[in-house]
Amino acid sequence: MAATPDPVRRQRPRHCADREYVSFVRAQDGFNHHYLNAKLRYYRAFRERWPDLATWFAEPLAERVGRLPGESFHSPSFPASHKARPYLTYLGLRGYATFDYRWMFAVGQLRLHDQAALAGIDLGTTALVEEAIALGYSGPAARQAMHWAVARIALRNGLADVADITGEHIAEVLEAIRLFPEEPEFAAFYPSAQHFYEGPAKCWITHLHQLKVVLFHRGQVAVQPRKLMPSWKPPLALPPRMLAAAEKWLAARRLTDAPSTVDKLELAVRVFGQWLAEHHPAITTFADVTREHCLDWISHIAEAPTKKTGEPLGVMSRIQRISGLSQFFRDTALWQYADVPGHTLIGAGDAPKYPQKVPRFIPEQDLDRLMPAIDAIACPFQRAALLVARWSGARRTEIQRLPLDCLDRYPDGTPRLRLSGRKTYKERVVPLHEDAAEALQKVIDLRRSAPERPFTDERTGEEIRYLFMSHGKLLSTYYLFETPIQAACKAVGLVRPGGRGGTGRGTVSAHRFRHTVGTQLAERGAKLHTIMKVLGHTSVNMALVYAQISDQEVLRDYQTVLGPGATIAGPAADELRSGTLPDASIDWLKTNFFKTELELGRCLRLPVEGPCECDLYLTCAKFVTTPEYAPRLRARREVELTLARDAAERGWDREVERHRCTSERIGRLLADLGQPAHAEAEADESSD
Repeated sequence: MAATPDPVRRQRPRHCADREYVSFVRAQDGFNHHYLNAKLRYYRAFRERWPDLATWFAEPLAERVGRLPGESFHSPSFPASHKARPYLTYLGLRGYATFDYRWMFAVGQLRLHDQAALAGIDLGTTALVEEAIALGYSGPAARQAMHWAVARIALRNGLADVADITGEHIAEVLEAIRLFPEEPEFAAFYPSAQHFYEGPAKCWITHLHQLKVVLFHRGQVAVQPRKLMPSWKPPLALPPRMLAAAEKWLAARRLTDAPSTVDKLELAVRVFGQWLAEHHPAITTFADVTREHCLDWISHIAEAPTKKTGEPLGVMSRIQRISGLSQFFRDTALWQYADVPGHTLIGAGDAPKYPQKVPRFIPEQDLDRLMPAIDAIACPFQRAALLVARWSGARRTEIQRLPLDCLDRYPDGTPRLRLSGRKTYKERVVPLHEDAAEALQKVIDLRRSAPERPFTDERTGEEIRYLFMSHGKLLSTYYLFETPIQAACKAVGLVRPGGRGGTGRGTVSAHRFRHTVGTQLAERGAKLHTIMKVLGHTSVNMALVYAQISDQEVLRDYQTVLGPGATIAGPAADELRSGTLPDASIDWLKTNFFKTELELGRCLRLPVEGPCECDLYLTCAKFVTTPEYAPRLRARREVELTLARDAAERGWDREVERHRCTSERIGRLLADLGQPAHAEAEADESSD
């Protein structure tokens, strides 16, 4: 936020010459002489009451406003100020005075543009309104927004042309809105700060945002528009030496980290500093902080109720706080800051463990019900966004920031999508289903001749014309994904119980499409590298999750070993057939069955039994195999026979015996499974 300009630098307010204002009023056509005479009476009463205009600015806000909320137009508390508003706005237009925002927020209407038209002054607001309409805003909304914002910025800064408005001017208004409830006389105009923030302030911020959008696309504002309520977060409050270290560190993190990441890091330092101030007020530098202090703080945030919920912080919030503070100590030690411990006081092991959840893919029967509802969505932006999510597995922010040139085709004609890789900083290209490509192409055609100025990507600095834009700004992920997916779920009955009318939120979120794509790729035999490329994973472990969650695949493997009548062989086969395996062992195997797979079968050894150190194919009592592994068993048997022949040629009798025993053991396993020992025999049987 830009700081409010110093009021002492502004020109001292003064009255205009009497004949100037009288001539201005008398020259107004279209009004009867009674109305014009009344305006002159009000002007003279005001000037008589405050011959030095500067003394009017020193009066209490209520007297300067004149008419308080709920009062009649004809009987205000301070009629001299109330009825002189046309004169005051004239002074502002002619440069005799500039006005403070708290007065302009309290008076309500300021008919500045009417006064400007009477004075023959063109502020340029009409051009702003036309440009706003070209960006997609409605005419009435654009006029209201531009008139409200321009009037107040002009009166505050003495501007005569909208071409002089900058982003700093808009930031000053936003800051004034944020601070207005702290005024001593605020209660005379609004019942509460909450009423103000949720009502007038919200409306005014919308007006200012629309103005900023228009100014950005005409090149007057450098920062791309984002509609944000002014931050109510107080400044970081720490002892001076601690504050200097924290702000220096946060400034360094802003050079490389996303703003949301820096906010989380700042929050970690903030809450730790607040705890220190309360429990260890004698500490004024981070250099005096010890590991014991940090551990006490970790215990505190795990037990202390929060103001918002009355409950202690959740596991993920505590992990973020602890991780942020650990990052602070680690970075400042590496960068050799002053007034810091110089080494890491806490690490990942001090944070609670977060349970690793299985990604929730969408079952086929739910997809079959949901997709027709998505195809029927009227908004082309929402429909295209959801179809791209369904068929590409892309993250929502990656889809939100697709450029206009995101779609082309492989040499064979298959559509392909270029994704920016917001999270990983790596672009990637993925194949796309024809339905999604068709929906995306319709949006591209709609947006091809859009008038917006390109946005600058904050990570790459590249000038980009984004696809999912409306009214000169990016469409939110809430509009593109959450709103339509909830409507689609409710249309087909995929809802949780409860809520209004007995139905709650939908059971499907847009992010579950990503999990569904990963699961389907794994189920249908895609390589881990393919899953990583499509989903944009940087770690094999992330892609491995999808290889472990296919219910049908795990069930099929489970039934081949533990199901009734399964064809199995190996030392553990008798134990499984007889049903002597304990219930606890069965429960573990059901939950962790994917962990039992080996090259030639499965090992049913439980974790409590320790690691297996014997030759699985000869003596392990926990080894079991199924016909699915017959090709591998035959291949391994041939390898053992080849090794036995090679050992015989070299005269290594013990090696000959070992390899022949292994080949014979594998042969018995194949016989128990009812499988031939030679691949040729299997081919003959299949041909018969």
